[in-house]
Amino acid sequence: MKTYIYKSSRKDELYLYLTKKDDFSAVPQALYDSMGKEPIFVMEVELSAKRKLAREDLDKVKKNLETHGYHVQMPMPVQNLTNFKEPPKYVN
Repeated sequence: MKTYIYKSSRKDELYLYLTKKDDFSAVPQALYDSMGKEPIFVMEVELSAKRKLAREDLDKVKKNLETHGYHVQMPMPVQNLTNFKEPPKYVN
């Protein structure tokens, strides 16, 4: 299955996968608008069991593409920096 991947011009690490290149007709207007002025084409990928996706579950992506005509890859959640503790520094 071929998919066409677009990135948001507004939000880092927000990606949209489509079944047809430049066909945003299945994408809800609010989602399309959240991508910025216009989503930026990144690449064409053949989805198969032989090819792993870096941050997405292949079966979930395929299912969303088949049922909705698109898949959204959200940015990774930001770590809560208020709980960050620097490791102890050892002095010799």
